[in-house]
Amino acid sequence: MSQTPELLSRFLDRIDFDSYEDFKEHYKVKVPERFNFAYDVVDAWAELDPDKEALYWVNDHGEKRSYTFTEISLLSKRAANVFSAYGIQKGDRVLLILRQRPEVWIALVALHRLGAVPIPATFQSTKKDLVYRFNAANVKALCTVDDPYVLEQTLAALPECKTVKAHFVVGSSIPEGALDFRKLIEAAPETFERVPTDNTDTMLLYFSSGTTGMPKMIRHDFTYPLGHIVTAKYWQCVENGGRHMTASDSGWAKFAWGKIYGQWICGAVIAAYDEERFHPDKFLQVISEMKLTTFCAPPTIYRFLIKEDLTKYDLSTIRHCTTAGEPLNPEVFNRFKEATGLSIREGFGQSESTVLIANFPWIEQKLGSTGKPSPLYDLDILDADGNPCEDGVVGSIVIKNAKTNHPVGLFCEYLNDEEAMKKAFSTGGYNTGDTAWRDSDGYLWFEGRGDDIIKCSGYRIGPFEVESALMTHPSVLECAVTAYPDPIRGEVVKATVLLSRGYAPSEELKKELQAHVKAATAPYKYPRVIEFVTSLPKTSSGKIQRNEIRKRDLERFRAAGLEQE
Repeated sequence: MSQTPELLSRFLDRIDFDSYEDFKEHYKVKVPERFNFAYDVVDAWAELDPDKEALYWVNDHGEKRSYTFTEISLLSKRAANVFSAYGIQKGDRVLLILRQRPEVWIALVALHRLGAVPIPATFQSTKKDLVYRFNAANVKALCTVDDPYVLEQTLAALPECKTVKAHFVVGSSIPEGALDFRKLIEAAPETFERVPTDNTDTMLLYFSSGTTGMPKMIRHDFTYPLGHIVTAKYWQCVENGGRHMTASDSGWAKFAWGKIYGQWICGAVIAAYDEERFHPDKFLQVISEMKLTTFCAPPTIYRFLIKEDLTKYDLSTIRHCTTAGEPLNPEVFNRFKEATGLSIREGFGQSESTVLIANFPWIEQKLGSTGKPSPLYDLDILDADGNPCEDGVVGSIVIKNAKTNHPVGLFCEYLNDEEAMKKAFSTGGYNTGDTAWRDSDGYLWFEGRGDDIIKCSGYRIGPFEVESALMTHPSVLECAVTAYPDPIRGEVVKATVLLSRGYAPSEELKKELQAHVKAATAPYKYPRVIEFVTSLPKTSSGKIQRNEIRKRDLERFRAAGLEQE
């Protein structure tokens, strides 16, 4: 590991803590005036240790490349000059669809230098998605990969957006009228004068998933990276000089969580696998060759990994594994630990935040629990009237100090959406919209999004417990438990199941799974409806879209004429 002095000491009063209680009480972030990640982290590391590795990149074609902080610093200065030459100034919005090309790190740092505002987007974005984002955010420039689907959708969307003045493309297929980003960077100057930014300026915009309406613009300011020190150092446990991989595309907030900000502040090396399509065996081969120190992935990745023969791969360099995005089923935890000896430490947060709750190193894990609150957040479980819930009672996860003492790392606002702000801050604090309960030891147990809760014959049933029961059956590779409309009970439990290799759908298997759940949890929670599928709807981050299943089932229900008047 690198012996480079810790950059962390510039931003923390204390780095080491003796216990969770010590951590919760004494962790404090020192926020410099006019903090800018490009200058105060990337350039700072380049000055401290010019040869320090920042990024190790590989792809499916056998290409490999290592970048030092010095190289990222110089390339991002060149890229900042490119953006500036084409009219991008402080405050301008630039939409990025760059998958995991090295240019995503270069472009992000370059835009931070300028004080311009990157808007990451997934490579799965459709024309409709892009038109909405271009116009809602007044996007001034676009930087994409040359992927055929990405180009098809962006070129179709651009005529409906009058604010985009430049389209930069990374790759070899440059459409007419577009600009070759790599060639422009090669020819640009390496010097760039610092642009003054304030901590309250907009640094980054994310669009929400839009599960309950049109996507909202989530605004983060320039202090946001400092909030991710907790994410990287004290949950993912990245090490200075150690390689860290978070499995994610650059178009969603998990990238900010795990592939740039907190990790580079801590001096970790970002390990990036720029894959065309996820194949668990190939993925395992690549990460074993990368010699990772720490690893983070959504539960859906772990669900596929445990179905492979993990003994074939050398994962011995990995010291710490984490997961977030949705609850981790105990069966997945147990199977992964049996095969690797590694415990997966769960965390929870949102695009609006840094890590909110986690199984931090000092905490003895309770399997199924999300852990305890981050020291940055004054967090509580509240009922519908804004009153604290007693232990064991499910309520909304609310950040009480969101307005009174705004935590470093929490979003500033839903931009241009007064109604969303009123709804989210109706209790005074920030209501995350997610539900959980607290046990007598202060551990939090995630239940799900408020709209994921199933209301059946007076019972409130969270999907996670039923999914965890199903996952212990060998036939189940993945599953999603949702509410299914019922004219008598209002809603019943439905399981949408993706089967493991060697199993075929049948009525007998449905009955077997129903009996299995009845034996594993309270009988009233068993899935009265089971549907076998060949794939589950997911976000680009791998999170199962239960809302899509509910929407489709409601349409079927109405089409069948079963809905009560």
